[in-house]
Amino acid sequence: MTEEHLDRMVRDADPYRPDVIGHLDGARQSLLEEIVSEPTPGRVVEPSQPRSRARRAMVRRFAGALTAAAVLTGVVAASTMLREPPVDRQAAPVDRPSASTPVVYSPVAMKAAEKNPRLLINQPGWRATTVYGFAEQQGTIAFSNGGRQLEMNWYPAEYYHDFYADRLNVSPPEPVRVDSWPGELFRYSAGDFAVMLRPRDGVFVELRTGGRWSRHEFDRVITAVVRVDVRTWLAALPPEIVTPERVDAQAAKVLAEVPLPPGFDAAALGDLGTNDSYQFGAEVTSRVGCAWIAEWLRAKRTGDDAALQRAADALRSSHQWRVLHEMNEQGDWPEVFWRIADEVAASGPPAGYDSALGCD
Repeated sequence: MTEEHLDRMVRDADPYRPDVIGHLDGARQSLLEEIVSEPTPGRVVEPSQPRSRARRAMVRRFAGALTAAAVLTGVVAASTMLREPPVDRQAAPVDRPSASTPVVYSPVAMKAAEKNPRLLINQPGWRATTVYGFAEQQGTIAFSNGGRQLEMNWYPAEYYHDFYADRLNVSPPEPVRVDSWPGELFRYSAGDFAVMLRPRDGVFVELRTGGRWSRHEFDRVITAVVRVDVRTWLAALPPEIVTPERVDAQAAKVLAEVPLPPGFDAAALGDLGTNDSYQFGAEVTSRVGCAWIAEWLRAKRTGDDAALQRAADALRSSHQWRVLHEMNEQGDWPEVFWRIADEVAASGPPAGYDSALGCD
């Protein structure tokens, strides 16, 4: 992957270009506003005050999830952000589970979901296709239905006023309520909307459209957005979403045939929260890769040639990891991972590797 290719990927992924807007889901739009460095007419850039800290956290989590926002040789790469949207299988509506079929969830799953907003679209045809971050105060859940997406991003409440001031540059606000939660609607275009919900329980939520919308459709859908309890939210997630109680089984699949660095604790992966399978795979391989790079650096520093060789061989072997090949059809996280792994094995970590892989 050449630097020219990375530049082209970022340029082509600008979410405010009319020719690509229909191919980007809300999650990609939101993050690209954060990481694309070249200003584009009409593109809104997030407020400067929270960027240093919030962007650093966002790059870290998306480097192991939706993107590999890789700063490699000075180039910002919006790589895995460019994966194709998941195929919408037109599943049954996201409804509350029947009281006659109680489900027992692990304490870890319950605790992770309790800490964050739990919003669902109680309308037929909507399916959760992207989930990330239900272990911290910043995350995403995106729903898809045919050619439309509605993404819900949440952030720490301390950033609300800066985001709100920025959105005032988009359009005048219109008061709205989402399941009695007050907020303001902003209109990016005739078919592109965002709703900022006011801070609550330490976070605020922004709902953002992706795909083909009309104002009438948007108004109808947001009236069906409901805030639910933990059990309802967990029960509404499709089986491919990796919730905390599914981590051990999914981690075993991801780590099959992957050489583990010294001291690697697979049990610690339980703190990843709730993620879709792509994001979970990227988070896990990020931790493995970062740990092998740390071992390479330790061995280099101490003159342990045998350990240095083992770390280099393990990183080179990533070209045979099944999980990365499975992910490669959906996005470019594997390409960024392989590039960094090869550079480390050949001569050492490149500048910016820690941000690119989420090691920092």
